[in-house]
Amino acid sequence: MRSSGLSGWAWVKTDLRRRRLWAVSLCRVVVALTLVVSGFLKAVDPVGMRAKVDAYLTAWGLGLGVDSLLLRSGVLVLAVLEFMMGVQLLLGMRRRLTITLLVAFQTVMTALTTYLFFTDTVEDCGCFGTALTLTDGQTLLKNVVLLAMIFFISRHGRYVIRLVSERRQWLASLTSLCYVVALTLMAYHTLPAIDFGPYAVGTDLRQAYTAPDADTPALLTTLCLEDENGNDLTDSLLASKGKTCLLTLPRPQKADDGSVDRINDIADIAADSAFGFYAVVPQQTVDAEVSDWKDRSGGNYPTLKADPAQIDAMVRSNPGLVLIEDGKVCGKWSFNNLPATGGEHFGASQNTAAGRPHEALPKLVMWYIIPLLVVLLLDRLLIGKKFYQHYILRQHLKTKTMRKKIVAGNWKMNKTLQEGVALAEELNNVLAADKPNCDVVICTPFIHLAPVAGIINAEVIGLGAENCADKVSGAYTGEVSAAMVKSTGAQYVILGHSERRAYYGETAEILKEKVNLALENGLKVIFCIGEVLEERESGKQNDVVKAQLEGSLFDLSAEQMSNIILAYEPVWAIGTGKTATAEQAEEMHAFIRGVMADKFGAEVAENLSILYGGSCKPSNAKEIFAKPNVDGGLIGGAALKVADFKGIIDAWK
Repeated sequence: MRSSGLSGWAWVKTDLRRRRLWAVSLCRVVVALTLVVSGFLKAVDPVGMRAKVDAYLTAWGLGLGVDSLLLRSGVLVLAVLEFMMGVQLLLGMRRRLTITLLVAFQTVMTALTTYLFFTDTVEDCGCFGTALTLTDGQTLLKNVVLLAMIFFISRHGRYVIRLVSERRQWLASLTSLCYVVALTLMAYHTLPAIDFGPYAVGTDLRQAYTAPDADTPALLTTLCLEDENGNDLTDSLLASKGKTCLLTLPRPQKADDGSVDRINDIADIAADSAFGFYAVVPQQTVDAEVSDWKDRSGGNYPTLKADPAQIDAMVRSNPGLVLIEDGKVCGKWSFNNLPATGGEHFGASQNTAAGRPHEALPKLVMWYIIPLLVVLLLDRLLIGKKFYQHYILRQHLKTKTMRKKIVAGNWKMNKTLQEGVALAEELNNVLAADKPNCDVVICTPFIHLAPVAGIINAEVIGLGAENCADKVSGAYTGEVSAAMVKSTGAQYVILGHSERRAYYGETAEILKEKVNLALENGLKVIFCIGEVLEERESGKQNDVVKAQLEGSLFDLSAEQMSNIILAYEPVWAIGTGKTATAEQAEEMHAFIRGVMADKFGAEVAENLSILYGGSCKPSNAKEIFAKPNVDGGLIGGAALKVADFKGIIDAWK
């Protein structure tokens, strides 16, 4: 339904904004989940991802070798970057930084995959690790679509809604970072948490090799294990009853020899128990490399040769151990977690490797989701505590609260410290002698706040700041946080003033952050809205004002709105000598109250004080304040002279 105060064109624009919000939200979810899944899959199997990245580098003559520490670190960084960007976007945290990184990252990825598409340098881009293989064309299409979505999100970043408060977003970030780093390091140290390869624990190799179906990986159908004389032993090994151990050595010369004693113990147990134990090396391995390994390890067991891709797929470790029993993979170990015992008890019960995706994925997801939900719940509870207490108090009110009449002075960048203290002291003495019939607030430059707070009578004059930062604290030279403002004794803060919007580029998103931080620190917000002359002359003033309200205040609760004061300031009437007529002011104030009623309900709108700001003087204040929807004024130049300011205050008598 259309709001009563909206023209047909305004209603159309409102509907377009609503549709844009849904479109941004959809793109946000798609991009974020794609990045989270991509980063997660890289973290689950970083060893497999290392080989894919090295394939890129080798094609460009920059190969580092899959055992390179630099390459290991690079894969970790890539997994963390993708996962963290996805989580940040999904939860709406650090929006500007996240969106900037996304644009840069996806632009590079799209350019890279465009190059791969036309040069056919590598077969698989590795976007989703080893879990999913895409062709170059599919990868390019995916990246182009994601890049378009990211540009759309960047263009309409104000529609990315934060799901966790700025004060506690570091907890969600830290939870995510610890999870993805731990997942990667665990896979490096032992084995992947999920085995996406064809040799996952539980796989029946006989069935896959002898009677493959459409889902059988190509590696299994081409499995070939040859002895040193070139004889194919694959059939006999798979058909044998009982246990067979395969010690995989994808790169014998680089194999870790710190666990050779336990390997030799298992080989001895295999000999005593009459089950097979073989070392498996790549087909191109020369005899000298095999001899070198046996010299270093002291091992005395037969050697088989296989395709390097087969060995890499068996165990993500160098060396690694695979236990096959009656043709089925029933155990896998890296050299860091080899079983300590053997004999007849050596078998599947000692396996520490992950199973297939459907077995391990739910547990891994819950390891992340549960801590994250705890963080988000904690955030909601801490934010809601103070407002819940306020809500309980409101339940005891038996009569309708009348909205306050307020005259607030905005000193802007005027008065030295000494002059400001003198002005505040003079005003305090005048109002002490002649009590006002309204609330009086003076908003001063930051340097005046603490001295003025010690001079004025807080029961007669309220004190406010002219601005506050959109950050909690940190290395933001020259900024003053909401907590700092509160610590001076101030109770109010002006936000969204047209001069801040025009001269300092304050957007709706920046102001939303400031409003939230001000409220969290117990400050009442005087929030300014208004149109410039061009917008007034083209009849767009209602659209402009509503967009300003939607962009910065519509995420607030009804309880939070009790600490908001609106100030309508037609920008064309500030410091120009021009003044909106009383009828123009009343028309806009009534429209604003209608917008707030549609969003927050009639009670909130009725109790909301809306001030007029724009060349208000003692000569016109009484006429403007007489209008039913005008609840006072935000006064600029006239607030710098006690006589003029007192004349406006007296308009309420």
